[in-house]
This record gives sequence, structure tokens and C-alpha cells, in this order.
Amino acid sequence: MKDIIRISIVLLAVSGLLLYAVSLLERSSATTGSGTISVFNWGEYIDPELIEQFEEETNIQVVYETFASNEAMMTKIEQGGTSYDVAMPSEYAIEKMKESDMLLPIDHSKIPNLENIDPYFLDLPFDPGNEYSIPYFWGTVGIAFNPTLLEDGQTFESWDDLWDPALSQEVVLVDSAREVIGMGLNSLGYSLNSTDMDKLREATEKLKTLGPNVKAIIGDEIVEMMRREEAAVALTWSGQAADMMWINEDIDFSVPQEGSNLWFDNMIIPATATNVEGAHAFINFMLDAEVAAQNADYVGYSTPNEAATELMDPEVIEDERFYPPEELRGRLEVYENLGLEMLGVYNEFFLEFKMDMEN
Repeated sequence: MKDIIRISIVLLAVSGLLLYAVSLLERSSATTGSGTISVFNWGEYIDPELIEQFEEETNIQVVYETFASNEAMMTKIEQGGTSYDVAMPSEYAIEKMKESDMLLPIDHSKIPNLENIDPYFLDLPFDPGNEYSIPYFWGTVGIAFNPTLLEDGQTFESWDDLWDPALSQEVVLVDSAREVIGMGLNSLGYSLNSTDMDKLREATEKLKTLGPNVKAIIGDEIVEMMRREEAAVALTWSGQAADMMWINEDIDFSVPQEGSNLWFDNMIIPATATNVEGAHAFINFMLDAEVAAQNADYVGYSTPNEAATELMDPEVIEDERFYPPEELRGRLEVYENLGLEMLGVYNEFFLEFKMDMEN
């Protein structure tokens, strides 16, 4: 009996030591960011090698998932089925998430690499002081086109060039209400953030006259269609255009003179994050100059990381199609958070345009 009691005492002591060790590890994880983080990003929007590098350098494992739209991202985070530690929404989505208390403030003292960001991309209206967001990539909306499939000398300096009858069944559009309706508004000289119902109606009616030229309204497949020369012209984002041009050097890209969208994607920490320290570590890692340069080379979008641009090919940084000068930026607009009701109006007009095309 005494032996049994001694064994029980030893087992209790060992158990206590194990519990204490686990407690220390958990506290260490909370302070160093070790463990696991979940990252929620757009598709094909990070160099996979960088995820491996981050894991090796920090001993933090990354669970990586992608989303197809800001709305889908916000819905999934709000539903709370999965806890994400870092996500990359666009500027207007950040405003909405702030209003809904879906974001945690970012501790700048834990992001020393923030000093690498060009001040032009900091303290923007959608997040003053970058309290909740850190710049990731930026770009424009414009027209990608393949001159070898078009009449000699045809360019796209104006949105109205898309209405050229010679482009019958040659134009593909991104499947996004803000981009397509915004393009219609810009072509009329209106703001792409307009909430004027008469202007939105006028833009939609004009878009309907573009119907004969539209081959398809699609998502990421737009890149492959242009690469394979199944279409000559595309309304798309600058990064997608860069991706097309990487494979097919005949493709060019233009931002029409009437103006367009200047967008910003940013890294945020959702309010439901479970590894806040790990999230800060990941954000700071992505802002490292060498990491940001490698990521920009892989993704093709424009980096706001000034230190990274010094390490990149000068021909890329000096290409005004993807790094437009401030004069051109002055004609571009950032999407504003128009609210759920007005966003629904945009979607209704966009659906009306698509249904008109099918008839």
C-alpha cells in the first residue's frame, strides 16, 4: 500500500510539473507569437515561398485561405466559423469593418518595418493614422488590350474607346459591380462614387449600348482569356494586366484620361483573432524590404513599400502604367463606403446590365 501511495505522489508531482510546463509554453506563445496563425487573402496574392520563409524564421505555422471578394471575406469573418488572424481587405471594406467593430487596433510599436512604407500611402481617409490597417498592395482599374488583335494604332486613352463598333465580341469585363458601373460613370464624367440615381441610371443605359462588344463578364478567368488571345480587350485591375503581360508580351495596359479607381489593399487584424502577437509578426515580416520586393515581383501589383522599390528592377518601378505619377493619381478616385443600401443599388443596376446582355 505504501508503494502505491509513493507512486501516486510521484505521478501527481510529474503531472503538476507537466501542467506548469504547458502553462509556461502557452504564456511564451502569447508573448512571442509562436504557434499558428490563420491568414485570409485574395487568390494568387502572395509568393508561397514567403509563407515558408516566415514559418522557418518565426516557428509560427500559417494556415492560409483565400477569398474572391471583400463581401465574401467580411461575411465569413462576421459569421465567426473560422478565426482569422490577418486578412487583406480593400479600403472601403476596412471602413465597413471599422463601423461594425470587426477590427483590432494595430500596435505600431510591434511593426518597426512600417517605416519602409511610402508616406503617400499612410494616413489615408479610410483609416486615419493607420489605426487598423497597414498597406499591402495598391493599383488601378484600366483597360488591358492586345494591339496585334486590333486595328493599327487603336489605343484606349478614353473609356469611350470601348464602344468602338470594331470591337464587336472582343471585350471582357471583370464581374464586379463597382468596377463596371464605375467605368460607366467615369465615361460620362461622373464620380465612380456617385449616389445620384439619375446618373446611375444614365450610366447603366450607356453600358447597355456596350453589350454588342462584350464577349463575357467573368472573374479570374479573364487573365487566361487574354493570355490565350480569346479576347482583345479587358476591363481589369492593373495587377491582373501585369499578369497577362508577363505571359503575353503583346498585351498593353492603359488608364483612361477621364479617370478611374485607385485602390488600396491592406493588412488588418480581425477582432476575432486568436493569435494577435503572431499577426503582428506576420505583418511586420511582410513589410521587410526584401520580402516586399520579392512579393511584388511575384504578384505583379504595385507595392507601397518605398524601401522595397529600391531593390526592384528600375524598369518596373518607372513604368507609369503600374506606378502612375502623382499627376495621374490626381484624376483617380478611391472607392468610398457607400453603405449597404447603395451597394445594393449598384448591384441591381449591374444585374440589370447583365440581364440586358442575355436578351
